[in-house]
Amino acid sequence: MNEKKVNIEDSWYEQLKDEFDKEYFQKLKQFLVEEKKQHVVYPPGSLIFNAFNTTPFDKVKVVLLGQDPYHGPGQAHGLCFSVPHGIKPPPSLINMYKELNSDTGFNIPNHGNLESWAKQGVFLLNATLTVRANMAGSHQNKGWETFTDKVISTLSEKRENLVFVLWGRYAQAKEVLIDKNKHLVLKAAHPSPLSAHNGFFGCKHFSKINDYLREKGITEIAW
Repeated sequence: MNEKKVNIEDSWYEQLKDEFDKEYFQKLKQFLVEEKKQHVVYPPGSLIFNAFNTTPFDKVKVVLLGQDPYHGPGQAHGLCFSVPHGIKPPPSLINMYKELNSDTGFNIPNHGNLESWAKQGVFLLNATLTVRANMAGSHQNKGWETFTDKVISTLSEKRENLVFVLWGRYAQAKEVLIDKNKHLVLKAAHPSPLSAHNGFFGCKHFSKINDYLREKGITEIAW
């Protein structure tokens, strides 16, 4: 049996193993090796595939798509929009909590760690899985998007009755990868303070997710 080349949960490895041998992924790995020689890269290597390791392929119910890991010290831990305990919740996440509260009566916690969502089947995927410290977008167009596009299209093709949540134009560009006959796609403005008032607040996506899951006989998410 071949040894796994990437530290990723087994069910995901089965779905994606062909990607790891492709030229683009080999170039991406080489880029990261060189980048780490000269710069601090987030998240730490052991957490790059944290979303996959926390939410196995057959356990995914909801796909929440982010763009880039947070680029400040200690923030990124491989789950989009989430930060570890002890790190102040960033502005986009604070706005998500506000919408959750007005939509469902959710009690806003004093932390920004969304692991409990991930363990229930909310796949917290960033399109780019690494970033250079203090440089937003610095690892875009290095190969990660090819990989995560494959992740999205594989989920669309091989699973059914998933909810894909696309906030902002960047995420909404991924809609072409999703079979809307099999899945629910929810779209709104990004929860960033720059755009949240353009249609994120009041979108009621959190209750819509649970309405859809309930309708399909799938256990709802306890936000």
